[in-house]
Amino acid sequence: MTAHSTSGAPSTGTTASTGTTASTGATESTGTRDDAFVDSYEDVTRVRIEDPGRIGRLLARRARRTVADTDGSMLIVAADHPARGALGVGARTEAMASRTDMLDRMRTALAVPGVDGVLGTADVLEDLLLMGALEDKVVFASMNRGGLQGGSWEIEDRFTSYDAESIARAGFAGGKMLTRIDLDDDRTSKTLKWSAEAIDELAARELIAMIEPFWSSRQGGRVVNDLSPEAVIRSIHVAQGLGTTSAYTWLKLPAVADMARVMDATTLPTLILGGDPGATDPEAVYATWREALARPNVRGLVVGRSLLYPADDDVRGAVSTAASMIR
Repeated sequence: MTAHSTSGAPSTGTTASTGTTASTGATESTGTRDDAFVDSYEDVTRVRIEDPGRIGRLLARRARRTVADTDGSMLIVAADHPARGALGVGARTEAMASRTDMLDRMRTALAVPGVDGVLGTADVLEDLLLMGALEDKVVFASMNRGGLQGGSWEIEDRFTSYDAESIARAGFAGGKMLTRIDLDDDRTSKTLKWSAEAIDELAARELIAMIEPFWSSRQGGRVVNDLSPEAVIRSIHVAQGLGTTSAYTWLKLPAVADMARVMDATTLPTLILGGDPGATDPEAVYATWREALARPNVRGLVVGRSLLYPADDDVRGAVSTAASMIR
């Protein structure tokens, strides 16, 4: 885990977790100005106690970048796993347990040139907002986090985070939904219905619906995603058919074998996810990303753990490598 400075900002110089110091965007500490950014995690908590309305005010004045500003090609850093109880990264089962460590890594990643935005739940996004890290970023909101990892109901992924109305009110670009399909679990039908409703509600507000589909099954008590090309293709066809319009639908897909055939299954804009890096050779992961990015309808990457918790803990280096693949 990262050693933290007393201010809550990443410590100066190279650290074990980030490899660099993040720019916080902070200008003044709490209490100096009513709508100021803060520069310590202690002040984040203090604002949440003394002035929670500041979050809404900062959202209203936030400098925003739109998807159009990126020409549709984006590198998005994701940090919504903890809300589903998924804290592990490879063999590190509690890697994401420390919120301040994760925020250090997020702020380092978001400060790297070429990073367009972030995906997260309200708690994470609002911490970053208070510290100025969401300025001039494309923001996607995570919507369904109710399918807790390991839960008997995991496939029944209820929408317990953002909804379309709150995404629009916050001025974000869209919402992401995890949509796993298990033919042996009849609760899948509920998740499909909720996802279709969310797609329609987002489209009615001209917001992107980012669907992350998987063909899944329960093995040894765990939900396991089938990453064969054939399974990913089936999941694409189910996902892109959800809702009464696909005008604002994007896909978030894993990079798997035979990406040319996989991506021929859709005309929808697609971002490639990173997944759990585990013990995989980073260069092999990068090679699969490059192959996927060569497809014309693949528009970038949405990567979390692979960039925030690389094997060598050089966050800036991992993020810079990913950014160089897109631009």
